Amino acid sequence: MKITGFQLYQVPPRWLFLKIETDQGIVGWGEPVVEGRAATVHAAVQELMQNLIGKDPANIEDHWQVMYRGGFYRGGPILMSALAGIDQALWDIKGKFLGVPIHQLLGGKARDTMRVYSWIGGDRPEHVSQAAQDVIDKGFTAVKMNATEEMGYVDSYAKIDAAVARIAAVRTVGGPHLGIGIDFHGRVHKPMAKLLAKELEQFRPMFIEEPVLAENSEGLREIARHTSIPIATGERMFSRWDFKKLLTEGYVDIIQPDLSHAGGITECKKIISMAECFDVAAAPHCPLGPIALAACLQVDATCHNVFIQEQSLGIHYNKANDLLDYLADPTVFKYENGFANIPDGPGLGIEINEEYVKQRAAVGHDWHNPIWRNTDGSVAEW
Repeated sequence: MKITGFQLYQVPPRWLFLKIETDQGIVGWGEPVVEGRAATVHAAVQELMQNLIGKDPANIEDHWQVMYRGGFYRGGPILMSALAGIDQALWDIKGKFLGVPIHQLLGGKARDTMRVYSWIGGDRPEHVSQAAQDVIDKGFTAVKMNATEEMGYVDSYAKIDAAVARIAAVRTVGGPHLGIGIDFHGRVHKPMAKLLAKELEQFRPMFIEEPVLAENSEGLREIARHTSIPIATGERMFSRWDFKKLLTEGYVDIIQPDLSHAGGITECKKIISMAECFDVAAAPHCPLGPIALAACLQVDATCHNVFIQEQSLGIHYNKANDLLDYLADPTVFKYENGFANIPDGPGLGIEINEEYVKQRAAVGHDWHNPIWRNTDGSVAEW
């Protein structure tokens, strides 16, 4: 079997889909995208695919190593996301060729279903209690929400109080056992992160996420000394070498690699397995489309330390289209009682509605994250 070509589709709301074609008619799908940089990743995929035309798609490890090591400059969100989408598509082809789901090629299932959480609120969360009730009514047992709006290095206690009030409202609605992930989103700098984490302990969160930016991961040491809440981070880390430093420092409890950003199925399986050696849990990042989620679930099935999976159904970004729109069978994930099915079909286990993808690609998107500013006019972290 040989790779003969590929197609890229930039589709709403903010996704990029890749289809790799073979001479045997088997195609594989991947989702290589950086939110807000889809066109840049598009170009990177085109460059990386040049070396794959005419090659056997089954040699995934070698292709991964060539795409990673074949360039003098490597790593980072753009190149690793391009590599990730290609890797997903190659695994999809291999599974379809052999007639088995990807998880069977990775050692088989370590679990039957996967717990998932639902996003509530938005970038500027206000009416989170009603949003929490809505997803609880749909059967979800865990939610994630943004902790704050923009915040300066040292900011007002009013913003701490507002965050506490919102999270208190969600705890009241959800009861004592609703899982609540609280995303600091890298918006909160270390001086305020210590304060906020301490104030939030009373609500027994499932975790606090990105309490500081990934490049400031040494700050987790001090935050960990101020709170007993599990600390999660990793969505802005892109290889096992990034995670090696994080894990050896010893201040993270949950890693969150993104299978569309951190080298795909091949790399994230290694990252998550490496974390198991440090007694660290995993909750893969995935506020993206159905291909990315399918890839996550295939890896989740095989990793003992994955405890919950992010997914984007109903997330505030999904306005023009939502998670299930591009699937021929939108029931494939079958959300029930806070869990999602692990697809058992060949490859990724999903069937993409290609005609609809083409229709929406004609519309396309030019999504970019907002630029926020503090009250003094300085640029704030989004």
